[in-house]
Amino acid sequence: MLSRVAERVYWMARYVERAENTARMVMAFNLLALDMPKSVQLSWKGLVEVTGNEVSFDNHYQRDDERNCVKFLLADADNPSSVLNSLRAARENVRTTRDLVPSEAWEVMNELYLFARDHIDQGIGKRGRFEFLSEVIQRCQTLTGLLAGTMSHDAAYDFIRLGRNLERADMGTRQIDVGALRHLKKDGEDPEPYEGLLWTSILRSESGFQMYRQHVKRRINGVDVVRYLLQDKAFPRSVTHALTQVQDALEKLPNNELPLRLVIQARRHASSAQVDELIKEDGLHAFIDVLQRDIADIHGANAETWFLAAPAQVQTQVA
Repeated sequence: MLSRVAERVYWMARYVERAENTARMVMAFNLLALDMPKSVQLSWKGLVEVTGNEVSFDNHYQRDDERNCVKFLLADADNPSSVLNSLRAARENVRTTRDLVPSEAWEVMNELYLFARDHIDQGIGKRGRFEFLSEVIQRCQTLTGLLAGTMSHDAAYDFIRLGRNLERADMGTRQIDVGALRHLKKDGEDPEPYEGLLWTSILRSESGFQMYRQHVKRRINGVDVVRYLLQDKAFPRSVTHALTQVQDALEKLPNNELPLRLVIQARRHASSAQVDELIKEDGLHAFIDVLQRDIADIHGANAETWFLAAPAQVQTQVA
């Protein structure tokens, strides 16, 4: 399999997952804003911090109000991780590998991008935001399911699984790192009375609220939510589960020694964490920093092993 083709399907999967995750995060926070008392100030800037693009945001916006933050996350041309930019890059990568993926995948991807482009103002505004984001999420899931159900599970599909689950693990660590309590303004009210609502929003950002209630069966609290999103082996969007899927995909690819060793190390790091102790001793942020470096190292090993021989691609975003 050509390195340039492997890179394109890998990044296609990452971009689709990134667009879906960002849309889901904005929608969950939008619901949180409706549930919270009007006297409580929510920090929309916290969503920008999850993506790691706060420097770019600060360079282009003077106010971190709701509209600016939502516009930056959904549509800003200067934000390489915005939903619209992610879908544009994913579409281009599908277009250049149309002989490799099912023809229906190109049709779904193209229609998804065109829908997002033509209705992006609806997403930025309050009135149509929920409908717009719901449609984007549903179409992303349609594409993911179509590839899983109609594409041969060969090396090309393994690179898709690799990209999708590495992106999912990365976003999961970012959600945990920023944490629910940072979604309140620093000069606002005491966050403790609203901790349940705030952590519920984090669960919804990861589509984990219902599964958490079914399997954890305890009152929503920071320790249990972090442990669930970090370590639950059965939940598809937990960091441990995503890294296990990355490992499974890598095991089927040739010349996998370096990335496979790194992902086994990262998975053990995530699954063995003593979450209650980390939170009690205020060590969670440092732990997640190390885990995020582990994930970045896996991406770097993927690029070094399979992609560096490829010519310049349409994407410039790094892990």
